Amino acid sequence: MTDKKSDTVETLTLLDGKVHLYKRPRSRYYQCSTYMGGRNLRVSTKETNVVLAREFARDWYMLCYAADRRRKREALSLDGTVQPSPAGTGAPVEDRRRRTPSPKPTGPTFREAAEAFLDEYRVITQGERNENYVQSKDDNLRVHLLPFLGDLPVADVTADVVQSYRVHRQTSRIDKKTGEAKRPARSTLHGEIVTLRQVLKTANRKGWINALPDMTVAYKASGKIAHRAWFSPEEYRILYEATRERAKNPKKERWRSACEDLHDYVLFMGNTGLRPDEASRLQDRDVTIVKDDAMGERILEIEVRGKRGAGYCKSMPGAVHPIQRIRQRKALKPTDLIFGKVQRELLNTILDELNLKHDREGNLRTAYSLRHTYICMRLMEGADIYQIAKNCRTSVEMIEKYYASHIKTTLDTAAINVRKSKTPDAAAKERAKNAAASRKKSR
Repeated sequence: MTDKKSDTVETLTLLDGKVHLYKRPRSRYYQCSTYMGGRNLRVSTKETNVVLAREFARDWYMLCYAADRRRKREALSLDGTVQPSPAGTGAPVEDRRRRTPSPKPTGPTFREAAEAFLDEYRVITQGERNENYVQSKDDNLRVHLLPFLGDLPVADVTADVVQSYRVHRQTSRIDKKTGEAKRPARSTLHGEIVTLRQVLKTANRKGWINALPDMTVAYKASGKIAHRAWFSPEEYRILYEATRERAKNPKKERWRSACEDLHDYVLFMGNTGLRPDEASRLQDRDVTIVKDDAMGERILEIEVRGKRGAGYCKSMPGAVHPIQRIRQRKALKPTDLIFGKVQRELLNTILDELNLKHDREGNLRTAYSLRHTYICMRLMEGADIYQIAKNCRTSVEMIEKYYASHIKTTLDTAAINVRKSKTPDAAAKERAKNAAASRKKSR
């Protein structure tokens, strides 16, 4: 964006000069203009704030662009050729003396497709998907997708429109302090595009569109795979020793129960590899202390319910004592939650005190990092990767991609430094060569 000042009009240019935003001296409101389809288009933003006016101008330009493309398609004759246009303009000929209003778009709009998708999605996923995740679909549509695409015919949502939406999302929000665009997180924009794709799939099933547009990200380079934040064995020892000390000597007596729960939580998560949401759903009846025949030690057999539905987990022996202490403290009934909500504030406070909140790459450590710690430490001890994947209810591919890639103990030196055996003739020649070299050296 560049600023231009004159004695009469204050002007800003947006979208690489495609849109002009200006404010006349005697007007409170900003106006915007663009040149499209062989003519100048102007409209008042009805905004006195420049940030809101910029956002209005960008949205207005996108709508004008979509309408212009639709007019050009409607200008195609029956034999598929474009009607003659004035030299150098590239726009169809218009009779300016007898201009008729453009025909209203026909066919279902994106808003109708979105409503049909939500009606189906809520019913089909009931009881199978997290309620917050289902609600996020409605939020993505209401807050972001419908204001941009709502009145557009769903058949006009092309690959170019999807790309325009990405550009809009990455430039529409302006930081009031810096005046620069606030880009959404990669996962946030990805979730919105997933919702958009699901709406278009609904329209495709209903026969409103023939095929889905190409929704891949243009100009995207191959992203590097970063390993998940975890605690090294030494860092994990420092963490659980700190939580143990905090449980013995809390800063305030009324915090003692929370500190004891956090200490047991850290030990339990580091010895089971459960996801935080799986641990928060655990009831007392889901955990059984058994003696493992293979190891001859007591472990936990856990019935897990979480992200991947129901599954099972067998813990390390270090998870037994935390469960016993919690049961003794809380006198749990079979249907009582063992942990419930994670003490995030207390965990973050201790991590900040220990300077462990970020790893050396700057990745943020959270309660989820305890799961990553369990997986990495099992790999370092030489556990079978397939068995770890089954026990953690994930895939071998995920473990190899995000965990095993940065653990040096997974590299087999004997397999890497293998040498091809030499034939007897080659060995004799090498011995003769070495003997000759030693005689030459002795002289």
